Amino acid sequence: MDLNNNNVNDQTELRARGGWNEVKGKAKQQWGNLTDDDLEYKEGQQDEWFGRLQQKTGHTVDEIKDWFHRNF
Repeated sequence: MDLNNNNVNDQTELRARGGWNEVKGKAKQQWGNLTDDDLEYKEGQQDEWFGRLQQKTGHTVDEIKDWFHRNF
């Protein structure tokens, strides 16, 4: 079923969102100064998102990407 008409099965979408919420929680544990707003990803704004995370964590973009790849 696709209640919000985004061409993604609702069960698949719920699992993906649940997975993302888990990863956000891990990121906030890893870097205690991150907020939900810092971790809000908007389509087409990947560079800005990584730049914000880089500033808040003090890590390079590559280090942040590696962390997300290991934890997602």
